[in-house]
Amino acid sequence: MKFIVSSTGLFSHLQAISRVINSKNSLPILDCFLMELTDGTLSLTASDSETTLSTSLEVNESDGDGRFAVSSKTILEALKEIPEQPLTFLVNIENLEITVQYQNGKYSLMGQNADEYPQAPALGANAVHVTMGAPVMLAGINRSLFATADDELRPVMNGIYFDITTEDITFVASDGHKLVRNKTFVAHGDEKAAFILPKKPATLLKNLLPKEQGDVQIDFDDRNATFTLENYSMICRLIEGRYPNYNSVIPQDNPHKATIDRMTLISALRRVSVFSSQASSLIKLRLSENQIQISAQDIDFSTSAEETLTCQYTGSPMSIGFKSTFLIDILNNISAQEILFELADPSRAGVIVPVEQEENEDLLMLLMPMMLND
Repeated sequence: MKFIVSSTGLFSHLQAISRVINSKNSLPILDCFLMELTDGTLSLTASDSETTLSTSLEVNESDGDGRFAVSSKTILEALKEIPEQPLTFLVNIENLEITVQYQNGKYSLMGQNADEYPQAPALGANAVHVTMGAPVMLAGINRSLFATADDELRPVMNGIYFDITTEDITFVASDGHKLVRNKTFVAHGDEKAAFILPKKPATLLKNLLPKEQGDVQIDFDDRNATFTLENYSMICRLIEGRYPNYNSVIPQDNPHKATIDRMTLISALRRVSVFSSQASSLIKLRLSENQIQISAQDIDFSTSAEETLTCQYTGSPMSIGFKSTFLIDILNNISAQEILFELADPSRAGVIVPVEQEENEDLLMLLMPMMLND
């Protein structure tokens, strides 16, 4: 079997799917890429047994069809330093000897039997189908991924929850301290359905979607989901279990409302949080008429800081404590210039929303408070 392919084209496709591969795999064959040549199209696959990512590219010319597996580390390192030029692959399907010829030299390496490569699971007959624009999906994943948990006891919290209705799709993520609810009205399902996408495939999609145009086709059943993009296809194992009722934890009646410039608040939090306790990262927000005082102290090292910012606030004075790293995370994942803080009392979660929502979106973030010492 012989085929000629662009060096940079092959390298960029292999590099994109290589993120699936774990540093340590249960099966040695999973250290490899699966390459399959059919009618002038070269299909490339990488897998970690739970998530399988595939792509394909047209070869310049080919002679014969076939499939083989090749070490991902070896081929990526070998292709990395080759400038754009045609590569000629000569593959002996009988003994899996591979020769790669390029302008000034050649590589010789051994392939592995493609039949050992695990097959991706097929979806059941009850699979649900949803279509969503690539930019819409990217925005939903970008805004919610940071809030997912790493909780062995509650695995349902370790992914992004896709809550699909006939009117909208909501992306939800929470680690018990912070929560993101990002609703989009430009995508919807034909029926009410839901699934929990694990963190790793969500991160893979986050890296692939910026290069994509058009729609993402999502098909899922109780156990697996397939995401079909313009240039890539991914099938992954879903997190099984029942996601908590996220709407029930969002405080509805929040009489204390403060509007403040987002970047000004982030800068102040970064400065003041340097002086907070390293163990707790506790910062205190004191709201009074048209101003917010941010303070922190570390009793062990006798350090403290405070800063006052102007804001729009007309409620009665109140103080509330938050973990500064969590609050900065939330503010970094909102793109609006101004944010609205909605608070009920120091013991209930603070709701943070952009003053101006993106078109066809409803974004809400929530952060649990920390107890103040005074």
